[in-house]
Amino acid sequence: MPAPAAAELAEYAARRAALIKAMGPDGLAIIPSAREVIRNRDSHYRFRQDSDFLYLSGFQEPDSVLVLAPGNQDGEFLMFVRARDAAREIWDGRRAGPEGAVSQYGADQAFVIDELDKQLQGLLSGRRRVFYTFGEHPEWDPKIAAVVREIREVSRRGAAAPTDFVALETTLHEQRLIKTEAELKLIRHACQVTAGAHVRAMQATQPGGWEWAVAAEIHHEFERHDMQCGYGSIVGGGENACILHYKENESQLNNGDLLLIDAGGEYRGYTADITRTFPINGRYSGAQKEVYEVVLAAQLAAIATLTAGNASSRPHEVATKALTEGMVALGLLEGDVDTLIAEGKHRQFYMHGTGHWLGLDVHDVGRYKLDGVARNFEPGMVMTVEPGLYIAPGTEGVDPRFHGIGIRIEDDVLVTGGAPEVLTSGVPKAVAEVEALMAGR
Repeated sequence: MPAPAAAELAEYAARRAALIKAMGPDGLAIIPSAREVIRNRDSHYRFRQDSDFLYLSGFQEPDSVLVLAPGNQDGEFLMFVRARDAAREIWDGRRAGPEGAVSQYGADQAFVIDELDKQLQGLLSGRRRVFYTFGEHPEWDPKIAAVVREIREVSRRGAAAPTDFVALETTLHEQRLIKTEAELKLIRHACQVTAGAHVRAMQATQPGGWEWAVAAEIHHEFERHDMQCGYGSIVGGGENACILHYKENESQLNNGDLLLIDAGGEYRGYTADITRTFPINGRYSGAQKEVYEVVLAAQLAAIATLTAGNASSRPHEVATKALTEGMVALGLLEGDVDTLIAEGKHRQFYMHGTGHWLGLDVHDVGRYKLDGVARNFEPGMVMTVEPGLYIAPGTEGVDPRFHGIGIRIEDDVLVTGGAPEVLTSGVPKAVAEVEALMAGR
């Protein structure tokens, strides 16, 4: 990825400034990058930067650390990065080095990563609060703990040691929850391309085809738009759709079955997350349509609750009630709807939540509850809405015509000052619209 443009640098600077303000003058933030991971011997998995690190800098290299030091006389934004190395750059690609970290990424000061061990004591001395999440970067935990111990040992000579360690969930992750216009531009693009990939997949699906071939259509659409998969694509035909995290994508597609696709493309770090379930032969059967209409009605009702001021728990509450009413109507469950929900009986067929925050992480950061109570929606939040029903093959007490039907419908929704904005509306989901699209294959 090229170095950030001027507008992007300004965006990163504004994010850092907001975090520094939240930290206070006696705070210090230490945010390590992601590390490269070996896939098989000398081959690595494709590198994906740590989301917090990316959010604050745009820097896309491993083995780096970002430090924010409010009030530091030599600059508040420090980076520790890999040194330039002509030999390694021939093999592995260009490095920015400390000079590039300053000139291309706006660091006030930059050093080679080996310098951090030497500078940590000076950076931490006199700071009361350290914003660092222990457990997220195990290779750094003992180093930071050791330096704090050293400072404590000499504190009687005047070097004050930090007394509070603050997880980033309370500051940076709350900041990330509310998307800026620059972020929404990237998310909208990811959603638009992902919607096109799902449409392409629907059009390419035929009885006798293969799940992996449909997945290839989706991934081709991502790649040709300078995107990659934001997570492992789920392409599950027939009863495979009843496996929530089905990843094999290896079965043949049978005439008369449904195909569930849960796939999202990532653009500049931001990921879309769309699920559609449609008939492989282009026409929903009677039983499939009955179940599908229950899920769709629940999704539409849940989407309508994503308005500023509503509790973030409302989409799940509304979807769960609509689905349970539908289960009773279909004969999957018997009894009073509220009692069934209270006793958790609906979880036999609907066992997951209705949505999650979306952004730099597919399941993005940000608390769902504040002081134990569901937080209210605010403009700038993005949440998925993804109710489903999954009727496993051979389920006792259920009409066999429903056996093996798994349906999930998922869209990405932006909370605004008014009505919710469905960012992924480019993929049809009404029965007639899906069937019309597939009839034109």
